[in-house]
Amino acid sequence: MDHRPTKESVKLWRVSALPNLELLRAAYLTQSFARHTHEGFAVGVIEQGALGFFYRGENVTAATGAINLANPDEAHTGHAATEQGWTYRMFYFEAEVLRKAASKLADRKARLPFFQSGVIHDDHLAGIIRQLHRDLEDERTSTLEKESRFLLMLTLLIQRHADAPPPLRALGREHHLVLKARDYIRANFSEDISLRELAAIGNMSPFHFLRVFTKETGIPPHAYLNQVRLRKARELLATGWSIAATACETGFVDQSHLSRRFKQIFGITPGQYSNFIQYGRNLRVHNGATTS
Repeated sequence: MDHRPTKESVKLWRVSALPNLELLRAAYLTQSFARHTHEGFAVGVIEQGALGFFYRGENVTAATGAINLANPDEAHTGHAATEQGWTYRMFYFEAEVLRKAASKLADRKARLPFFQSGVIHDDHLAGIIRQLHRDLEDERTSTLEKESRFLLMLTLLIQRHADAPPPLRALGREHHLVLKARDYIRANFSEDISLRELAAIGNMSPFHFLRVFTKETGIPPHAYLNQVRLRKARELLATGWSIAATACETGFVDQSHLSRRFKQIFGITPGQYSNFIQYGRNLRVHNGATTS
């Protein structure tokens, strides 16, 4: 199948929860970038085709699935490496954002990470970058999830590919602080909770809190928040609440947002669950159709 885009397209936007970040999704056929630099870091993933560019003294190619990267003030070019052109998703952020992430890794002031290569082959990290970029296009994604996953992406990039990455700070025993954070989430699940807000409960850095919470509970805080919301949604549906009212009450943006998350966890839609409760009969779902 020919995946070559039929025309060039560009989308550039910012995310309110991550103010020092710009995102780009673009498909290029004949675009050719003159040699230039960025003030901050440029990190992305090639979705289709291949990008060729001159970087750090050599011509390199980032093909489908590869991570492409440019350090701040590092001159580089950009052009299609095949007739197919290329489609990619890019993150652009200030150098200080990555330096702070490195400092959070070591729990001390760290120098700015440096990356030798402009092309990185790491399927796991590329998948994380690509999926996060896609989810940041969805305005329904919670602030907590945006912050947590972006911080995780940055720290994985540093740990796996930076020159001399800082060692991770050892995890201590913060069980009681995690319990306090869980109580806070359960009490405020309908609000747009931030990672910094939760970390402040235990006087921890956001990254250290993220590591501690995930180790203690087995899931990151945004997943725990989602779980609390969904359990409450199931309770409300069981007492006869409408799906729309339930979505509003439990912090979901709309009915479709609740439905998508509900099915991810429970395997059925809110409507199917409501019918099961209302009619008290066995529920069977075959190819998306509900029977009893």
